[in-house]
Amino acid sequence: MKVTFERVIPDDKSSFRTIHNNSPISEFKWEYHYHPEIELVCVISGNGTRHVGYHKSNYTNGDLILIGSNIPHSGFGLNSTDPHEEIVLQFKEEILQFPPQEVDAISIKNLLELSKYGIHFHHKIKRALLPQLTSMLEVGGYKRYLLLLEILFELSQCKDYELLNKEIMPYTIISKNKTRLENIFTYVEQNYDKEINIVDVAKLANLTLPAFCNFFKKATQITFTEFVNRYRINKACLLIAQDKSISECSYSCGFNNVTYFNRMFKKYTEKTPSEFIKQYSHNKVNVDFKIEKDNTIKASF
Repeated sequence: MKVTFERVIPDDKSSFRTIHNNSPISEFKWEYHYHPEIELVCVISGNGTRHVGYHKSNYTNGDLILIGSNIPHSGFGLNSTDPHEEIVLQFKEEILQFPPQEVDAISIKNLLELSKYGIHFHHKIKRALLPQLTSMLEVGGYKRYLLLLEILFELSQCKDYELLNKEIMPYTIISKNKTRLENIFTYVEQNYDKEINIVDVAKLANLTLPAFCNFFKKATQITFTEFVNRYRINKACLLIAQDKSISECSYSCGFNNVTYFNRMFKKYTEKTPSEFIKQYSHNKVNVDFKIEKDNTIKASF
């Protein structure tokens, strides 16, 4: 997985950028990247993976996320299937000009401060804001700027949200260790279904084992073993959503022992695979997998 800096160019005769992605997902790159601009992503419908800062989880039936300046994140078409449609707004905080003591301005500034942790808004506010977001694609000039302010104000008043990270991930962690992290992430992506030896990964990173463990914990806030297990269980959740059997999920995600897989699954989702399948099968429309602050993966229905 590559980690890149994205240069955002505002739309013609505008101070910010509006994107409408509505093409086959094969035509887009969903790289892990960062940029100075704040980003609001509305996935209108569909399933995929959100990866913002240290946080990684799955979503279904669309998504609405606000990501702060220079917070590393992946494109929201990651692990998605067609059809995938999204509206993305990218803007710098300095374009928002307010009187210093304006109450509405303070609310929006507080919202942007929280965005440094990544904010996940629930489906109700996403549905409510969809008309304004769609209008952003149809109007220009000052009207579009006013719509941006209106959307941000509505979000600043919303209480139905959660912060994706408990700590802010500095982009310098990514930029200073870009190549090393790329190699590690890519290795796990390509080998999560096999046995992974941490000594081999340390050699890949050109570090001694103790140095590698310290480096990875500092960069990601979790141990490498926990990262691999979370990655595998995340993949298992996706396979369950595709009606795969428990044993198939276990072996496809690198667990050679179904009993151990069941134990790890219960640890990170707080449910056994059987309980998870049963609950998911009754709530396929609005299931949302997310990693909690205690590193468990929860499904909300």
